Amino acid sequence: MKAVTRRLLTLTLLVCSGSLTLSGLAAAHGNVTPQPVDTGNLEKLGTEWRDVNPYRGNPEAIRIGHSAFAQNCARCHGIDAISGGIAPDLRMLPAGEEGDAILQGRFRNGSIRNGVTYMPPFEGILSQEAAWAIRSWLDTVHQE
Repeated sequence: MKAVTRRLLTLTLLVCSGSLTLSGLAAAHGNVTPQPVDTGNLEKLGTEWRDVNPYRGNPEAIRIGHSAFAQNCARCHGIDAISGGIAPDLRMLPAGEEGDAILQGRFRNGSIRNGVTYMPPFEGILSQEAAWAIRSWLDTVHQE
């Protein structure tokens, strides 16, 4: 009888600690400080947003974009953009200008549905250069 009680107590503690861990993760989601992105090696784009990614295919932008994604996007969109289901899998963004428009809209305005913020806006937090660098890297992992 003692062995059964001990197993039950151990199982209860594991379930409770797992619940606390998961609730901590859920509380942390969305409460993240954006990390700065050094875009000093990229051409400055000015204040007017470009409609099309000016860095597409630029190796330096791709390198910066991969790092910027890992620091600012992977928490929700998955390591190397392989989503675990919390947020959309960005490897599936349409190629070319259509995907550029989608990324720009979400990056600048975020995503709010029914009063719930699914993605905060990054305009004014990260630069246009950082956004297009991230898009440049996403182009390299694109999947249909």
